[in-house]
Amino acid sequence: MTPQRAISIAFQTDKPLSAYGPLAAQVERYGFDGVSVYNDMLYQPAWLPLLEIARHTSRVRIGPAAVNPFTSHPINIAGHIALIDEAAQGRAYLGLARGSWLDFVGLEPSRPITAVREALECIRHLLQQSTEPYQGEIFQLAGGDSLRWGIHRSDIPFLLGTWGPKTMRACVPYVSEVKIGGTANPDVIPHIQAYLEDAVAQTERDSTEIGIVAGAVTVVDQDGEAARKLARREAALYLPIVARLDPSLDLDEELLSRIMDAADRYDFERAATYISDDLLRRFAFAGTPSEVAEHALELFEAGASRVEFGTPHGLKSEEGLRLLGEEVLPVARDA
Repeated sequence: MTPQRAISIAFQTDKPLSAYGPLAAQVERYGFDGVSVYNDMLYQPAWLPLLEIARHTSRVRIGPAAVNPFTSHPINIAGHIALIDEAAQGRAYLGLARGSWLDFVGLEPSRPITAVREALECIRHLLQQSTEPYQGEIFQLAGGDSLRWGIHRSDIPFLLGTWGPKTMRACVPYVSEVKIGGTANPDVIPHIQAYLEDAVAQTERDSTEIGIVAGAVTVVDQDGEAARKLARREAALYLPIVARLDPSLDLDEELLSRIMDAADRYDFERAATYISDDLLRRFAFAGTPSEVAEHALELFEAGASRVEFGTPHGLKSEEGLRLLGEEVLPVARDA
């Protein structure tokens, strides 16, 4: 059974390397359950920020959410997460996903579901230091040798970042959580629960063993309108991707087309002008501390097991984290 009502913080990797440790320590002091680091295209790779986070914390669960097996081979992912887990003394998890914006580097995976499933299998094979061959359709290990140092933990938990029922069916034997990124929409949680129940039907697992994580842009401030204004701008980066994935949304195609056109031109200020308060609430946590806490509770009540508050957290990051830690976390956890 996965823990219920876990609350974590996620950071975008756009900060000076020296900033991640103190920020994570602040998050841990407030009592959050975890710290995640994005691994989005064109931002810093997650591994060095995670190492800094591991060095500055002692309790919180940490990990990337998420890496993909197309810009980094499973052997590199396995080595990186093994070292992060060692530095964190067994507190790491690995998030794996197909990934977005791969077209920027000319990648269009022909069999992404097979690749993600095999990557999970291959990474576990390596962490277990098996010397048997691994013969996948996409990834192979010749066998006869394995990772050549002492691995702290072979059973590092895996998180799957996906919205797709087919990907869930393929990967559900290997994961402890499924994260639907870029959403704060309670209405989608029952759909994901149904996908998971279908996915585990042909396995020996129970769907209650697999947590559902909802994470999105978060901006909290005592000035709720100012928070929503910034959140519209931040959510405009992710909305064009997520809107097509959420089966509970009935979004006007003309409106979505305008948002996508602006985002494609990197004009996120214009894209933000098309996002109403009601639409924003599907894609971000934004407003006063009481409004954000209420929103998180709605997700828990819908069936999410973990809520992850993402970047930028506030009009100023440190103040946003303070409000999340002092005013949102106690309400969302204790209600």
